[in-house]
Parts: sequence; structure tokens; C-alpha cells
Amino acid sequence: MSKTRIFALTIIVLMLIAVFTNPKQEQHEEAIKEKAAQLLRQESGDKNKEIVDFGMQLFGYTLVDQFVQTHVKVENYYLFSLTKIRWNGEENIIGGGAFKYIWLSPKMDEKASEIVEKIKTL
Repeated sequence: MSKTRIFALTIIVLMLIAVFTNPKQEQHEEAIKEKAAQLLRQESGDKNKEIVDFGMQLFGYTLVDQFVQTHVKVENYYLFSLTKIRWNGEENIIGGGAFKYIWLSPKMDEKASEIVEKIKTL
């Protein structure tokens, strides 16, 4: 077998693996929910941390769920997927997923205070 065929077969196998291991939309949403809850706890400060934890347990993460449903969009490109956030009329890529992993961009941390303020007003 020539090197070209081996290379082509390797690329095809990698593409098939990427297609079948691309994270689902629910997995992206779950990662965003976890990150948003973590940011909410961080932004609330140490003395409010217990109150935030109690509130999140009491309301069952409904505020975070509402935020994710209205502002987060996942685009599937079969080999990989992108997580976007709609904020102030513009869409920003805040993460991506491939091979069963989801990576979240540091952009989400930068906008944490804006996101937390929006969640607090819901």
C-alpha cells in the first residue's frame, strides 16, 4: 500500500471517529450550565456563597436554565461543534467540542460579570 493511500485511510478514519464522538447539544448546554453556576458563585463573593448555593438548590438552577435556553446556541458541523452566546445583539463563540470533549473559551470568564448581572435580573 502506498503512503498516499495510508494517509487517506487515516484521514477517513479520523473523520469517522470525529463524527461519532462529536458532543451533543445537551452536553454543550450542561457544560455551560456548570460554568455559569460556577461563575455565579465566584461573582457573588465569599460571604454570599452559601446564599447562592441555597438559592440554586431551592430553585433548581432555573435561572441558569433560562439563561442557557435563551442565550446559548450550539452549531453542529458534524466533525466538531461550536457553542455561541447571543449577547447584546451579537454572537460570540465561547466554546467548541470534538472527540467527546467540550472546551470553553476564556471569553466567557471575561463576560462573567455581565452574565451574572443578567441572571440576577431574571
